[in-house]
Amino acid sequence: MDMSQPIGVTPLDLHPDGPVGRPIDRVDGPLKVTGHATYAYESREMTHPGYGFVVTATVAKGRIRDIDTTTAERMPGVVHVLTHRNVPPQGEKKEQVGPLLTDTEIRHWGQPVALVVAESFEEARAAAAAIRVAYDEQKGSYVLADALQEAKKPEKARTPPDSSLGDFEAGFASAPVRIDARYTTPVQSHAMMEPHATIAAWEGDKVTLITANQMPNRGQDALASVFKLPKDNVRLISRFIGGGFGGKLQPQADAILAALASKNLNGRPVKVALTRQQVFTSTTRRSDTVQRIRLGADRDGKLTAIAHESWSDTAPGDAFFETSANVTRSLYAAPNRLTAHRLANLNLPLASSMRAPGEAVGMLAFECAMDELAEALSLDPIELRIRNEPAQDPEKHVPFSTRQLVPCLREGARRFGWAARNPKPGSVRDGQWMVGTGVSAAARLNPLQPAKARVRLDPDGTLTARMAMTDIGTGTYTILSQIAAEMLGVEVSQVRMILGDTADPMSSGSGGSFGAASSGSALYMACEALRGQILAKTDLNPENAVFTGGRITSGNRSAALRDLIGSGLEAEGEIKPGENEKKFSQYSYGAHFAEVGVDADTGEIRLRRMLGVFTGGRILNPKTARSQAIGGMVFGVGAALMEAVEVDPRYGSFVNHDLAEYHVPVHADLPEIDAVFLPELDDKANPLKSKGLGELGICGAGAAVANAVYNATGIRIRDYPLTLDKILEGFTAKETGQRRA
Repeated sequence: MDMSQPIGVTPLDLHPDGPVGRPIDRVDGPLKVTGHATYAYESREMTHPGYGFVVTATVAKGRIRDIDTTTAERMPGVVHVLTHRNVPPQGEKKEQVGPLLTDTEIRHWGQPVALVVAESFEEARAAAAAIRVAYDEQKGSYVLADALQEAKKPEKARTPPDSSLGDFEAGFASAPVRIDARYTTPVQSHAMMEPHATIAAWEGDKVTLITANQMPNRGQDALASVFKLPKDNVRLISRFIGGGFGGKLQPQADAILAALASKNLNGRPVKVALTRQQVFTSTTRRSDTVQRIRLGADRDGKLTAIAHESWSDTAPGDAFFETSANVTRSLYAAPNRLTAHRLANLNLPLASSMRAPGEAVGMLAFECAMDELAEALSLDPIELRIRNEPAQDPEKHVPFSTRQLVPCLREGARRFGWAARNPKPGSVRDGQWMVGTGVSAAARLNPLQPAKARVRLDPDGTLTARMAMTDIGTGTYTILSQIAAEMLGVEVSQVRMILGDTADPMSSGSGGSFGAASSGSALYMACEALRGQILAKTDLNPENAVFTGGRITSGNRSAALRDLIGSGLEAEGEIKPGENEKKFSQYSYGAHFAEVGVDADTGEIRLRRMLGVFTGGRILNPKTARSQAIGGMVFGVGAALMEAVEVDPRYGSFVNHDLAEYHVPVHADLPEIDAVFLPELDDKANPLKSKGLGELGICGAGAAVANAVYNATGIRIRDYPLTLDKILEGFTAKETGQRRA
């Protein structure tokens, strides 16, 4: 199906009490809690594997002068040491996935320089520690703020890096109320629970990888380029994945090195897992950013000029940039507009997508700038946003498919008790705690990706669905089972969902908030085709046919499925993006509300409560959707208050490269958090009339927290995260200013 026209009435609309929309438990839950869900490193499908351990560079720029593997090769259990001297020939880089160990150049700290394979993990680790590498070290560039002048306009961008409308400079200069602020966000790590891991084995000129990968078809294509193979000669299997957040969108060193070592070992399986420290330094990260935001408004709060400029960085030779200003192009109305992105290449690990790339850091800055403008106008920040609600997309000049940002703000304000808020900063106390509340909008692009699915209905009533889709812990197995069950009128327990294998029909994979919509729509189309085959065996009217309870009912007549499917029926379905993505501006929307307490002596910030109100089209499963939204909000709290990879500016290394020192929110940091959804169907989006949710929860969440901190203290911090040392500096500055006054 080509999504070029709005969708009419569908079987999901005709059966509102069916499985879709019910908050059922995860169908894969029992497997996970009993340990029967095998993740990549636990798989036993490939027998007698060798265990690999990666050796990484301890300089950030330079060349390998010498690598001594003699001692390691003689150690007990060692079967192979892979270096630049004996690595198999490799092809070209594709989708940020490139060959490894091909030369002696070091581009960043943590770059793989060797792989040891042994009979056990412990033997491989011990031998890896015995490898001695001598470097000719060179001076590198590690600090974005020092490289702003060298940053360039990105090339080969999927979206235009710059946009302009009207005359921003003139509009800004003539605005009676202006904000010109600089915000910074730090390097962040995905820090998923499961480290990257792969088991790879060759059979002739074909390679199979059981691996932790969010998008197997994309990984298959990239690895085929690296291994110089036809795409069909590369098979990826990713049945269960312990989190990704974008860090497993591309195959990483574990996959590439495991496969290369297996090839040198005549096809013997090789198993590689990255250590937690290597996950930080040897895979991808979220880039740090420097952002300048300028807002001009009249005295009634109507925006007349918006500019959002962003600088980010990635590894040498790469072109990925953080699209921080993209969401600004559609968020609020203003006649004069400017957005720009610039990219610096530093000697740091590869930057790539991390949960809500662009919006996550862009809205941290932009939604705080909106709060600053509201303060300058003495206007309620919700009212400011409402007054600048656009009638259509401000830059594309097309209608929104659906847009309920204002209803989310209003319903959130009602539920949160916003009307009781004291707008004067630093005016509310609860004993030792300074108390404040903040708000932020949420918006996330709603894309659709090509996907296919195959379904089969057997005589015993079992419905089997196959596709190369993945479940990274978000509930994909569950919502797809619900869609299939409703479309064919069987119980969810009768659905057998087989995911994560590129031998099955291609799918979008998990990422970009397009996974559920894309794979679910392909499954919908496959089930629709199967319904057509079944109805063709009857004289029932297909226009009002309802599949439920193992029967087809049309008017006052019905038939049992088991009497119609013979020895079994099979069908395939496909979804493709269409013109609707050009005809309509498609986003999911929401609003965040946060209340914080700030200790008046220590500067400690404590989240007291938080609410998110969202719209995401048809909610396929309220339980998994709420879980995703709250998870995103927690991500936002971390970005606001604690998450930051500390880059050593002398050496280009990451100082805090493990979960002991890279702080993410834990239960003690998170009191009452709730997420609710407003009713919505988007018939321009896909056959499910749903929208993406996985990343929406993080968009703007941290800004609501930061705005609440300002309301509590009167201290505006533009350098994320908002750690207590920055609060204390603000206390000192206020005291100094008061003494001078």
